[in-house]
Amino acid sequence: MSDADPQARRNAPALTLHVPEPPYRPGDTPDFSSLVVPPAGATARPDTTAEPRETFPLTDALVRVLDEDGRAVGAWDPKLDPDTIRKMLRDMVIVRVFDDRMYRAQRQGKTSFYMKCTGEEAIAVATAGAMHRDDMHFPTYRQQGLLVSRGYPLTKMMCQIYSNAGDHMKGRQLPIMYSDKEHGFFSISGNLGTQYPQAVGWAMASAIKGDSRIAMGWIGDGATAEGDFHSAMTFATVYNAPVILAVVNNQWAISSFSGLAGAERATFAARAVGYGMAGLRVDGNDALAVYAAVQWASERARSNNGPTLIEFFTYRAEGHSTSDDPTGYRPAGEAQQWPLGDPIARLRQHLVALGEWDDERHDALVKQADAEVRAAQKEAEKLGILSEQGRENIESMFEDVYADVPWNVAEQRDQALKEAQG
Repeated sequence: MSDADPQARRNAPALTLHVPEPPYRPGDTPDFSSLVVPPAGATARPDTTAEPRETFPLTDALVRVLDEDGRAVGAWDPKLDPDTIRKMLRDMVIVRVFDDRMYRAQRQGKTSFYMKCTGEEAIAVATAGAMHRDDMHFPTYRQQGLLVSRGYPLTKMMCQIYSNAGDHMKGRQLPIMYSDKEHGFFSISGNLGTQYPQAVGWAMASAIKGDSRIAMGWIGDGATAEGDFHSAMTFATVYNAPVILAVVNNQWAISSFSGLAGAERATFAARAVGYGMAGLRVDGNDALAVYAAVQWASERARSNNGPTLIEFFTYRAEGHSTSDDPTGYRPAGEAQQWPLGDPIARLRQHLVALGEWDDERHDALVKQADAEVRAAQKEAEKLGILSEQGRENIESMFEDVYADVPWNVAEQRDQALKEAQG
């Protein structure tokens, strides 16, 4: 009986598809005991000049520095001085307090939208410390720690969130989609995959000009399933672009768990293997591990040894945004069961273990951070909140688009101004 015979096809098994499902749903008891977490310090550290294939085992490992007692161990220990660690801790606390206050502001109707990075503070803050101030980042909406670490004014960030008179972006971006060239923070795009090709292109341009600055592109686990990811990976590898490509794997893309982007089959860092790119998988809740990995990748890029794909393994402790209720798709309290702990608590424990921190100083830091954020919020709200926005300066929406304003757009502008003036 030939393969083309209809009878043969009828006897063949029916084809099926696999649809990934998260291991736990609302009402379940989360259990991460099956998650393989290697001991801190167990992962080897290749030289920054190593061939990409020497890093391939690290795409299935997990770079960790802080052990259960808060000690820095292993080859990846960046051996930072206490002042540097204290600054990182301060910046992380500022980010968390800032997030909490802006979340509350949204719930009070002062702004339309906000997105928190609770549980992910170490990733952006430690990265900022490991890179040069004039390097360019192409971030997503959870890297506010880059701006905080680089001394960006909190009031200016809040004005953008409120879209008020102090918003230097004139209300043309959604709240939290900051942009500031001087601070190396490229405009955030809601279409997250775009950051990667933009970062690679910027890095290629830097190399063409003979510059010394590198770029870093950021996306979440879900965006790795988009075509932009693969295009950027190809260009970065082929042209040896001086770029770091970060995947923040916080387990969730809105309400879709990471398995829908391929996490059941392999780590996201392992995608570097198919492109011949250096790759690392890093404990994203370990600030020292993040710092060490980014420092390693930065040195590699600056020395023309090629790009690096880094997967930051973490957990999104809060909802995707203020428009999201995570209890609708995952168990309540799941974030508290995450085995890699809280990044702020872990870095605090490390400083205490060094004899460079204590409860009294930490309480003072939290109070100081709260006061600083409150003061910034007070100044920002003097310039307006959402409910107070009127039609002042309405003509600005027609500016910075055309060099020569077309007649039809000019008519729309004049009509809008006339209506605004009553």
